[in-house]
This record gives sequence, C-alpha cells and structure tokens, in this order.
Amino acid sequence: MPRPSAGRRGRPPRFGPLAGLRVLDTGRVVAGPWGATLLADLGAEVVHVESPPFAYPYADPTRTLNPTLPEGAPVAERVSESWVQYGRNKLSVGLDIGLNDGRKVFADLLRWAEVWLDASRPGTFARRGFSDGQALKLNPSLVITHVTGFGLTGHRDYVQRASYDLVAQAFSGFLGVQGEPDPAPPMRVSVAINDLVTGLAAAFASLAGVISARRTGRGQVVDVAQYEVFFLMMENMALDYFLRGVVRHRQGSAHPRLHPYEVFRAKDGWVVLAAPTRGAWEKLRKLIPMPSGKDFDDMAWRVAHRQEANAPIERFVSRHTTRELERLGLRHDVAFAPIPSMKEIARNPQYRQREMLLGWTDPVLGPVRGSGIAPKFLGTPGKVWRGAPWLGQDNASVLSGLLGYSPARVRALAAAGVIGAAPPRRPRREGR
Repeated sequence: MPRPSAGRRGRPPRFGPLAGLRVLDTGRVVAGPWGATLLADLGAEVVHVESPPFAYPYADPTRTLNPTLPEGAPVAERVSESWVQYGRNKLSVGLDIGLNDGRKVFADLLRWAEVWLDASRPGTFARRGFSDGQALKLNPSLVITHVTGFGLTGHRDYVQRASYDLVAQAFSGFLGVQGEPDPAPPMRVSVAINDLVTGLAAAFASLAGVISARRTGRGQVVDVAQYEVFFLMMENMALDYFLRGVVRHRQGSAHPRLHPYEVFRAKDGWVVLAAPTRGAWEKLRKLIPMPSGKDFDDMAWRVAHRQEANAPIERFVSRHTTRELERLGLRHDVAFAPIPSMKEIARNPQYRQREMLLGWTDPVLGPVRGSGIAPKFLGTPGKVWRGAPWLGQDNASVLSGLLGYSPARVRALAAAGVIGAAPPRRPRREGR
C-alpha cells in the first residue's frame, strides 16, 4: 500500500528545523514521550497514539501524575502538570490496536511515519502483530527507536525488568556517587533526570537514524537503554577503574579531581564556585587572600587537602551575600553562581530575555507558563504552537488530514470503538 498522502488538515504549522519530519509516538510516562516532545518543539509532526481506556484513568499515566489541576475540579476532569509540559505540540489519537480495524489504522500510521518512537517493554508491540520486522516491511525506510530500561537484548534476567527513572539512576552507577559520604544514603536527583536525558538521547538517535534512512533508503531499529545513557555520562569512571583500580564514592558537592569546584555557604544562601583551570585559580587568588606557598597553587595538593584548602574560601564566602559574590565574580571574572529557587528564576532577566519562561494555551487549563524551547535555532526557531492535547483530540484531523481517510470512514471507526476521545467539559480555545 502506498504511503497515505498528507492533507491540509491535521498538520502543525510549518516551523523549525524539523518541519515536515513525521513521528509516531507510542511512549508513555516520560523518557520516550519527552524525546518526541523535543522533536515536536522544533517543528516535527508528532502523533501520540494512546490505547484504551478512552477515559480516566487513561492508559498513559502521564495524564494523571500529581499534581493535577484545576484544583477543586472532579479528578476525572483534571490534567497533570507533567502532561501539560511533556505533551505540548503533539497530535493525540485514541486507538485500539487490539481490534482488527485498529491494527489497520496503526499500519497506515507506520507507513506515514519516518520515526516510530516507542517506550514499552520489549515485545509489547510484537505481541500485537507489529514486530520490528513487520513494521519495516510496511515501511522499509522507517526508523524504529525503542526506549527501554535495560535494552532489547542482553541477559535474560534484565531484558524484561521493570525500570523507572530511579532504577536507571541506580543501575547505571550514577546514584552511587550522588550525596554525602557514608554513612549517609545515596541521594536521588530531585527531578526525573534519567528520563529526561534518555529522552534527549532518543531524539538524537532518531534524527541520526533519519539521516541514514534518507541517504540509503533503509530504516533500522535503534535500541536506547536508560541505564546505558547514564553510564555514558559517568565521565572517565570506567577508565579510572580499569586503568587504576579506582572506585569512586560519594563526596557531597566536591569534585573528585578539581578544586575549587563545589558549593559554599554565603551569608544568605548557597553559591557554587568553580575555578578548575590554572587561569581561573590565579584570578580567584587575586580576589581571595590565600596562604603563601606553592602548595595552594597545586591542584592535586588542594584536592588531597580539601578541608585546609577550603578554609580561606569558606571564610571569604561566609562574609558576603550571594548577590555580592555574584557581583564580585563579574568584576574579577571569577565563576561565582548563586543557586536560585524557581521564584528567583521567574524574575531572572536572562531567563526572561531568552524566552525560557514561555506562555501558551492549554486546552484544559487555559493560559499556562512553563519551560521554553532549547536549544535555540536562530534561522528556523522552534515554538509552542499548541498545548498538550486531550485524549483523541486529533482523531478526525489525523485520520482524514494525514492518512486521507474519508469522513464516513472516520465516523465508522468511532462508532465501532476503534478510535476514542475524552474531551474536557469546557475545552479551552487554543491559539495557533
């Protein structure tokens, strides 16, 4: 069957460096769907497919993660703040691929797509008749990006294990070096950092696959394992172990090889100070009185005698406010940086001028304000063209506009329960 032609309806406005890239998103929770959102923010056409139930509590738990708003509304009419951020710029289709006609629709979506970005346990879609091999038969140039906890292959004890952000933080070794030294416990990063970084990796890998497919005409499967993405982020820790037998341990905010490169207490809060190079240290020495002698100028000595090396810095920092230290840093080209709260970020001129505090209209909540677009493309900028859709909001526009189905066929699919929707009672009008 030829690839269905895209109509005028159901398509995002053309913008950004990825304008026209076609992405089918079947992920749930954060990691995979976040990768698809990053592509959508830069102009890709992303269709997010959700399975039944086509009503609360929904198959995608991202829609119901706490906190949910608006406060005071019945729980079934609320929307998760996470969904508002992670679901924006997408088209939503509620589709039951457990039904034969649903599988036909899904096959057409695979023919339409350039990227199929999935986040489910290995074999989930194969059991529904859509193995990777079958998907590539339908669309030989398709890039299939799987996001899993432990990978598609490997030891049988791991491949089917449940995985979440915290599990990947732990298994990668990342969690073991976060926090204060023993006997304090390892410290979880307070945001879903592995999910978010894995989403970045999935987006990057999908684009690399598309470049290859457009060059060769052949698609392929991309295997993104959550723990492996974080293991790669562990700098040279593997080399440290295999070359020198070094096993790193938790040491709070201090860097194991650099000094000063950590958090210090000021009069009114905390600041970070980073002077990891010879030039940066010399500038810091002019600002902060240090004991004379060559030992203090030796990075290795300062790392080995951190408490002694920190003493003059701690005295200096404790006598100043975070704002004073920031100004001194600017004057002397020393990297002092306050650690702002979200309340302070909301007032920060750099965030504001670079539009990292962006407003848009959510179809349930109305006007909202959240994180903006990054990175910035100066010639073909990304944007938020719509809020996170309610379940099935784009059933008709996707099936008619992107796949070319007749209105009668769409109505028949809805009547048979193949497609479904859960519109809010009072949907907000979205500006595009």
